[in-house]
Amino acid sequence: MRSAGGKIVLEGDTKIWIPENTAVKRSSSSVFYNPEMELARDISIAVLNAVTEEKFVFLDALAGSGARGIRVANELGLETTLNDWNELAYRTIRKNAELNGLNVEIKNENAKVLLSESKFDVVDIDPFGSPAVFLDAACYSARKILCVTATDTAPLSGAHPASGLRKYSARTYKTDFYPEIGMRTLLGKIARSSSPYDKFIEPLLSHATRHYFRTYLSIKRGKRETNKMMQEIGFISYCKNCLFREYFYGVDARVGKICPRCGDKTISIGPLWLGRLHDRDVIEDALQELELRNLGKKREARKILERCKDEMAIPCYYDYHIISKVHEVKLRPIEVVIKELKEDGYGATRTHFSGTGIKTDAGIDELVKVMGRSFE
Repeated sequence: MRSAGGKIVLEGDTKIWIPENTAVKRSSSSVFYNPEMELARDISIAVLNAVTEEKFVFLDALAGSGARGIRVANELGLETTLNDWNELAYRTIRKNAELNGLNVEIKNENAKVLLSESKFDVVDIDPFGSPAVFLDAACYSARKILCVTATDTAPLSGAHPASGLRKYSARTYKTDFYPEIGMRTLLGKIARSSSPYDKFIEPLLSHATRHYFRTYLSIKRGKRETNKMMQEIGFISYCKNCLFREYFYGVDARVGKICPRCGDKTISIGPLWLGRLHDRDVIEDALQELELRNLGKKREARKILERCKDEMAIPCYYDYHIISKVHEVKLRPIEVVIKELKEDGYGATRTHFSGTGIKTDAGIDELVKVMGRSFE
């Protein structure tokens, strides 16, 4: 729908006015709006409905056009504050609030300053690029729920390890399960950022989709529980020669340097989060909410949530295409491999991280054996 100086798009039950000088890259001369993130915003509506209460106060700290915060206010009815340092974005948010008849608070401030000076029940951090510089202040500000988006997937996943070390204080490496490395590196950084405030995180949903990572975290207080959370942080010892991997818990973990399987040198990855990524009950509630709402990306959202709900709560999947190549076994249907792993007494599921990924507590040798069974 055309409108003076721009256009109006419909997401869910919310109208979003997009000015003509809109970009999918932040700058001082344009307003940020990414239509590809409608899927993420649809999931946000479903998940936040499952975990928030009517009295909760929501902050969209880097609002851009205000699409997410306006939708939260309009579709969930939460008391909402939207903020963006860009003057054009600020004016766009005001227009979108008026367009939907909403009474929301709109700020034109530095996000880190706002987060450091005020507290909110739900804090949403969705920058263009890395959220790293906002995490400390966001952990301080969030009382109940913290939502974080990261689009700097290359540093997080190991494609740019020097950048990953600078931003996330972790050594990353591009493994055959690199999207999960990225997600766990992000969660590890958030956990370490929350701990000085005696706050601990409990992941509700964490998904890697297209060009971004997105996580929803319950934030709670308690020194004892925070100490326990820190035990979920550790390192992965990875062998690129045979694909063996081993997990070491603790920020001071002594990681093996030699692969016990093939004798090659291993790579130490971390510190990162080795705990669970999802809360099954929350995802089930979110799936029910999806069916009750008018959402443009409902089908894609349902697929992501269902795969996250069903995947095993263990670190790091195997890519069976890469296993086939490295260990020279012919490919079998992935569902057959999963079925036979279960018959052999192992846990095994698919994963949302990759269409060719298998999560299993079987070791690499057991997995290779099952994959090659029909060709022995």
